Amino acid sequence: MKNTLGKQERLKSKKLIEKLYAEGTSVKSFPLRMMFIQTTHTSSFPCQVGVSVAKRNYKLAVDRNRLKRLMREAYRLQKEIVYHNLDAPYVFMISYIGKEEIKYEELYLKMEKLLKSFISAVKVATDEKTQA
Repeated sequence: MKNTLGKQERLKSKKLIEKLYAEGTSVKSFPLRMMFIQTTHTSSFPCQVGVSVAKRNYKLAVDRNRLKRLMREAYRLQKEIVYHNLDAPYVFMISYIGKEEIKYEELYLKMEKLLKSFISAVKVATDEKTQA
C-alpha cells in the first residue's frame, strides 16, 4: 500500500458531508474527534477522510491550515490501521476540537489512539448487527 493521501481518498462531496453530520457517529481522543458513517462512495479506496479545524478556536487561516496539514500527515502515515481492519466503505471527518495547538509528536499519538478507537467502535457496531 502506498503511503499517499490522494484526491480519491479525500472527502469532498457536500452530500456525503451533510449525511455524515446528520447521521454519523463519533469517537474522541482529545483534541481530535472523528465523525464516521458506513456508506458507499465513488472512490475505490475503503474510506474517504476529511479534516477540519474550527474558525471559532483559530481565527487566523495560517493556524487552521497548519493544524490541518499536521492532521493529514499523521493520518497518512497511519492509515493502514484503518485499511487493514475495514470490510465496508466508510466516510469520516476528523476535527480538531482543542483550543491550544499541540506538537506534532503528540498529535501523531492522539491520531493513532483515535484510529484504534474508531476500529473498535466499528467492530462493536458490526457485532451488534450480526447478533440482531
